[in-house]
Amino acid sequence: MSLRIVQVDAFTSIPFTGNPAAVCVLPAPADEKWMQSVAAEMNLSETAFLHREDGGFRLRWFTPTVEVDLCGHATLASAHVLWEEEHLGRGERARFLSKSGTLTADWRDGLIELDFPASPTAAVDAPPELAAGLGVEFTFVGKTAFDYLVEVASEEVVRAVRPDMTALARIKTRGIIVTARATTPTYDFVSRFFGPRAGVPEDPVTGSAHCALGPYWQSRLGKDAFFAHQASRRGGDLRVTVAGDRVKLGGQAVTVLRGELI
Repeated sequence: MSLRIVQVDAFTSIPFTGNPAAVCVLPAPADEKWMQSVAAEMNLSETAFLHREDGGFRLRWFTPTVEVDLCGHATLASAHVLWEEEHLGRGERARFLSKSGTLTADWRDGLIELDFPASPTAAVDAPPELAAGLGVEFTFVGKTAFDYLVEVASEEVVRAVRPDMTALARIKTRGIIVTARATTPTYDFVSRFFGPRAGVPEDPVTGSAHCALGPYWQSRLGKDAFFAHQASRRGGDLRVTVAGDRVKLGGQAVTVLRGELI
């Protein structure tokens, strides 16, 4: 039996920008090795697999090399596919069962809004590979449950980082978030995300990283709602709202490709 697979650009309304994710809605649970092989074949930062379970959808995310516990852009892409292909009505909430607990997505004010757990950041000493890998000075280094978070002096520094991926891959973490307060009008903060250890040298737009960036910039800027930009080559925009121990991520998505796994 063939299976439909869809490629979606997330956190954008413009094809070939934002962060691409593959989404495969399954009739039943699939073998983990097969899912990892499909993700390697798709060779995108994330491939999402879903099947119906307990009134919602079991959701798993795979990079080309590993399964991860949380992924924002592939969750947004999954919600987009569920509504676009009428697995759910547009007014219905998408409910996902995942390794990071229950996640939801709603269609609100022209955006898909994800409800994710906040990821607090604790200050830590920087491992030596971090300075070698990024080649810039830090104003803050912290650690979340998943990643290192590094603040630098300016948006210009964020955009100019040319990382040494070999050095960064030696750090035992999912990835490294580099961020600064924005100088570009309309944005509150900017960021980039590097995850060579997880098989993703630079992720174009990282929803889960904003579960840490939202609370971090809440403490710095003294407000709860932000408009953020991830300054990768493809780029992407996110509406970020901190609500207690949850973070709401808003963005758009566009389908760019549909195919069959045969």
